[in-house]
Amino acid sequence: MRILLVGEYSRLHNSLKEGLISLGHDVLLVGNGDGFKNYPVDINIDHSFHNRFLKKFRIAFFKLTTIDLGSLEVYLKAIFKLKKLKEFDVVQLINESPLVIKAKYEQKFINHLIKHHKKLFLLSCGIDHQCMSYMMEEKFRYSIMSPYLKDKSLYKSYKFQLQYLNKDFTELHNFIYKNCEGVIASDIDYHLPLLGHKNYLGLIPNPINTDKIAYIPINIDDKIKIFHGVNTSAMHKKGNHFFIEALKSIEKKYADKVEIITTYDIPYNDYIKLYDDCHILLDQIYAYDQGYNALEAMAKGKVVFTGAEQEWLDYYNLKEDTVAINTLPNAEKIAKKLEWLILNPEQIYTISKNARAFIEKEHHYLKISKEYVEKWDIKDN
Repeated sequence: MRILLVGEYSRLHNSLKEGLISLGHDVLLVGNGDGFKNYPVDINIDHSFHNRFLKKFRIAFFKLTTIDLGSLEVYLKAIFKLKKLKEFDVVQLINESPLVIKAKYEQKFINHLIKHHKKLFLLSCGIDHQCMSYMMEEKFRYSIMSPYLKDKSLYKSYKFQLQYLNKDFTELHNFIYKNCEGVIASDIDYHLPLLGHKNYLGLIPNPINTDKIAYIPINIDDKIKIFHGVNTSAMHKKGNHFFIEALKSIEKKYADKVEIITTYDIPYNDYIKLYDDCHILLDQIYAYDQGYNALEAMAKGKVVFTGAEQEWLDYYNLKEDTVAINTLPNAEKIAKKLEWLILNPEQIYTISKNARAFIEKEHHYLKISKEYVEKWDIKDN
């Protein structure tokens, strides 16, 4: 099969591409690398308005004309680069806004894909209209929207997420759902909002290339190392302040037993190397399941504080805090779980091995790639 993967901001599509190629398929990945994270893509489609002067010009031009030059540039580049390519059997979008541009240009671009290629599939991965509606209706016990729902003054921090509920993005959502073969969820956080929807094809876990990610056996010969990587633009959504507060408590109480490493806005390739020596990694608060960073860290054998809610435990038939540490929006509870590990380091060894085994069983990139192919083939009638 010839497969076009559109968009990347977690390495999901890169790992899927690696698995599909191993299975003998022809795969092309297009996207913008997701800013400072700089994920690999085969065709980079990004705008030119990155320096301060051009950003200001883009904003001023939009205010005068309502034309977003950045979105227009990305759309035109995408059409120009892709029209040279022959027909793909499957096109998969990472998200309802795979190029991260204005909704009207996304719709025009996706319409071009529908006209010139065979089958279109959508991943529910990252924010989209469906999961945003679910979160705003407070159907989760907590979600990345919880801080905003409690404090509307955080509006600026949530403008990107809230746009998925506006008129243009709602129309884009309806257009894609009307024209795609179906929607696939990448984890429990996207699975739950889609249950019962006629377009829903089911959950396929994130693919992790364990051939490229080596397990690092735990070795605690001195202090227990705790790593906390912060993306400042997502601090509210990830709940980093709960981690920061918990770490202050731990550092004060166990300074002789722990070493705490905190980084800010590190590119992906640097980030994954920086935490190699750590034993515990603090990922995120507001999730029921693990995101990509957490899964890759678990593959390395890190004890990860992340989403591991009861719904996830039930889905994979696991016991609490045996594979990953479920992290609630409560600094005191986070500190208690850290303390439990500090005082019982044998648990770190056990969870480390369990985490790697879980990734190999449930997230292995070849197994997951086969699941995608089967899902796409089901819609061949």
